[in-house]
Amino acid sequence: MLSSGPMAQAEPGQEGALDLEPCAPEELQRECEEVLRNRPPRIQRSFVSPGGSAHQPHPVRLMQWNILAQALGEGRDSFVRCPLEALKWAERKYLILEEILRYRPDVLCLQEVDHYHDTFQPMLGSLGYHGTFCPKPSSPCLGVEHNNGPDGCALFFRRERFLLEDSASMRLAATMFKSNQVAVVQTLRCRATGRSLCVAVTHLKALSGWEHLRAAQGSDLLQYLQAASEGRPGLPLLVGGDLNAEPDEEVYQRFAASGLGLDSAYKQLSPDGLAEPPYTTWKIRPSGESCHTLDYVWYSRRGLRVHALLELPTAEQIGPDRLPSYSYPSDHLSLVCDFSFLDPPQGPDQG
Repeated sequence: MLSSGPMAQAEPGQEGALDLEPCAPEELQRECEEVLRNRPPRIQRSFVSPGGSAHQPHPVRLMQWNILAQALGEGRDSFVRCPLEALKWAERKYLILEEILRYRPDVLCLQEVDHYHDTFQPMLGSLGYHGTFCPKPSSPCLGVEHNNGPDGCALFFRRERFLLEDSASMRLAATMFKSNQVAVVQTLRCRATGRSLCVAVTHLKALSGWEHLRAAQGSDLLQYLQAASEGRPGLPLLVGGDLNAEPDEEVYQRFAASGLGLDSAYKQLSPDGLAEPPYTTWKIRPSGESCHTLDYVWYSRRGLRVHALLELPTAEQIGPDRLPSYSYPSDHLSLVCDFSFLDPPQGPDQG
């Protein structure tokens, strides 16, 4: 499928509407295995149930992942310990697909997507996903020779699991002007339970020195989510994002204290449930080794319960040359969480 010729593209605003021939996940997995047969074994990760949570019916699985824009990986990011051959799109796209197929999320939040129309929309569309893509207005990918267009955020959900109630793509504002960062926000209704939830994906400004801009961008998204929740008491929220911010930064604190009742799911991997993981990205550039926690899954603690989390690999599993590598396609680790709905609040609109 992925080695075939050019694929049809959706018209802008109709990304999820292509009439695609269905494809079995097992078929694509076999294709991945064949293409990647000479690659080293992939990193093996297990799910952890915080507090020994019992299995719940109809869990919602969300994957959050900055997949590394192809133009940046090959052209600008300078991963000095990663062989250029490991970054070639012809095989790297299969590593990305294999990771998604391994966990089969119901909701998929992706950042740095620069092969949406020719790869991810047709590929995931054939697996039954509805996709929405919001490109950055001035993507850094456009400054790379032989680029594939702008990168941006993409939000996918499984059609057999959810109905789309509402959708918005937004350019985040900061201190009265539009910035280059974006978000996609959608309200979905679960077919199995009849419950609704609001899901967002975003990617905030990178690099040191832009902390105030990130805080303003985060506030803009939070204000939008607050407005989307008005008139829907108890509507649960899920936000997958690369905030480009450590937990001690202002934007993280704004999410934690927003009034929306948000909590960070991956804190539940820590012994006391209070600390974030030690890293979600680990790479080596000419300036040195970079190991940070920048990626998060935020959820409504009054509307959702965390049942399982995909553990993060150890330093030994990642290897001395860090990420990306022949066995892992991005400089960011995927985060995968299973949630269940809590009992809805009493009232005329139980969301």
